[in-house]
Amino acid sequence: MTTDLCSQSRRSPRDRIVDAARDLFRKHGVRGVGVDAIVDAANSNKMTLYRHFSSKDDLIVECLRRAGMEMDNYWRELEEAHPGDGLAQLRDWVRRIGDHLGANDCNCELMSAAVQLTDEDHPARSIIKTFKDAQRGRVAELCRRAGVANAELLCDTLLLLIEGARLNQQSSGSEGPSARFAEIADAAILSFAGSCSVPE
Repeated sequence: MTTDLCSQSRRSPRDRIVDAARDLFRKHGVRGVGVDAIVDAANSNKMTLYRHFSSKDDLIVECLRRAGMEMDNYWRELEEAHPGDGLAQLRDWVRRIGDHLGANDCNCELMSAAVQLTDEDHPARSIIKTFKDAQRGRVAELCRRAGVANAELLCDTLLLLIEGARLNQQSSGSEGPSARFAEIADAAILSFAGSCSVPE
């Protein structure tokens, strides 16, 4: 406990607030968490929060921006794990998504916010769209590097499978059809790649 408090005190007030907000938003949704709960979890106060963020919406934007930035490390990890092998990177990507779906705390921050923030003028909507567009571009490029015919169609197939699996998990639990996401997505990749069997 002492170590946790020391570690928390070394972080800037802004980082503590963002980290606390992200954790609460993942658990309760961006609409279900108030400023009071955020400052309590961050061991801070409203004056400090509003010194760094003009509003709760401004804080939501920063939380989503950081979530999107973290994905850059994720793509680098794939490239380092399978240098020069687009197909292996693509298959590893769906495997990792499947592992994430199986985790108890699985929650895509951007997708969850997109569902809750229905106002098209909300400042977070542009962050979500930018991230989703970048993700689509990266997956399409990965499909092309994997030598897949009709890479854009496979890309959209996989992205729709991911979002469908996440929604299914919320309604049917982690033991429902979403548990087979990686298997289904891998079969789609191999089908587009013109293979009928899964290499060992």
